Amino acid sequence: MIRPAVPERGLVELGRTRGDPDTLALLARDQDTRRLLLLRAVLDAADAADPAVCSTARKARLREDWALLTEADRLRPPANRPRLPADRPRPPGAPAGPRPPAGHPHPPGAAHSPARARLFHPLTGPWALSCLRGLDGRGGPADAHRDRRLRQDLAHFSALAAVAAARAGIPFTVRLTARAGVLALPSLGALHTATGADAPVDVTHRHGRLTLRRPDAPDVVVHLESGIGAWSGALAWTPVRTLPGLLPAAAPLPLDDVDPYRTAPGPGHRGLGGPAVLDDTDHKRWLQAWSGTEAALRSGGAHRVAEAVALLRCLVPLESPPGADGRDSCSATRHEAFGALLASPPQDAVALAATLVHELHHAKLAALGDLVTLHHAGPEARYFAPWKTGPRPYDALLQGVYSHLALADYFQHRALVVPPPDREYAWSRHARYRAQVKAALPALVGSPDLTVRGRRFVDEMAAAYERMAEHPAPRDHTARADAYVKAARALWTQRHTPALPRPKE
Repeated sequence: MIRPAVPERGLVELGRTRGDPDTLALLARDQDTRRLLLLRAVLDAADAADPAVCSTARKARLREDWALLTEADRLRPPANRPRLPADRPRPPGAPAGPRPPAGHPHPPGAAHSPARARLFHPLTGPWALSCLRGLDGRGGPADAHRDRRLRQDLAHFSALAAVAAARAGIPFTVRLTARAGVLALPSLGALHTATGADAPVDVTHRHGRLTLRRPDAPDVVVHLESGIGAWSGALAWTPVRTLPGLLPAAAPLPLDDVDPYRTAPGPGHRGLGGPAVLDDTDHKRWLQAWSGTEAALRSGGAHRVAEAVALLRCLVPLESPPGADGRDSCSATRHEAFGALLASPPQDAVALAATLVHELHHAKLAALGDLVTLHHAGPEARYFAPWKTGPRPYDALLQGVYSHLALADYFQHRALVVPPPDREYAWSRHARYRAQVKAALPALVGSPDLTVRGRRFVDEMAAAYERMAEHPAPRDHTARADAYVKAARALWTQRHTPALPRPKE
């Protein structure tokens, strides 16, 4: 894959924790291209897999699903907008032919076809990686659990294709599989069956209406809504919830508590809550915080709204973190799910805005790292970060400093425009984040592992930190922040210094 070049101006803007529209669009387009290539890798791996791993029948179904997806990709997007390129990865077993575009998967400003809207959705990435793990013969001998997981993963591709075809208005009838009693139709909702086992569901689409037919149960009729979601009078159907677009002209944002790939399988990240299933009360709480998020973001600079509109594609609700007292929250992004933000219920709009700033900068830096080699540092954990109790590798330190620098900038901008008592809270947050950046920044700047472009990026981060001194926080906030970081460093040094690997000379 030929990586598109990030212009010097874009690198400088990103180093300042900003990003002009062209640069943000470049990051998003590159991630979309990577998702198309990931899908091709899945199809090629399935085609090459031993029949014991992926049977002939499964390969045939993949071809059928791809044909349905291809048909959905041929149709013009709504409102007579320009069609997307016709290049597509080849289906398993087909002769070499059109490939995913090597640069941009769609022209700037073009609408997605229904097929690409599904493939570019953030949670398609985790699904594709799960498929690749299951198809990889090097993952060890097949077992019942691995085979079951792979069957479920490949069956989910059928659901993706069906949703794309329904959105495109294509009439069809297909048989899908409810996983452990749940058939998830991405962007639409989920059907809950009476049994907790895998079960067949026949799905028919005609004129914007899906009929879901199960053995020994009444049919469920589902009506597609415009854009996201689908409604039904049946209790067995749960629609995908949404939040209004951040700006008046923006499309609704999925608040996805349905997709089976919304969180990583296995043990969760320490401090993160598990995936949440929302009821109406939970949804109202999210709506209440979200309704003030645009204003809260804008108070930290109009560029914060622009980057959220450009990069955020869905929210995944999490349960409150273990041991939370009602005020604590948790959040995360996943590299393989660019555009998705995982978060527990926000306390208010300002807390949600700060979460967006924090996590979108992790996403920005991860996407930039796919295009630009910033450093050659190894994985050794030896660096002090005031926001973590243990040593951090260089790359994790860079990620942490970058997101904390963005938060310091956000709260400084906010402190300069909001009235008290919000002003005092903003100054306290700014002082804390800036003190944390101050403690960790020298290790970033002084690293011999930075590349030339990485040096330029980190130097711009340092310059952004220095410019904050033009509008200093009140002394009491600064003193408390410095004392906090000093205590954190002393405790960290006591615990970890003797065991740390020696730094490079």
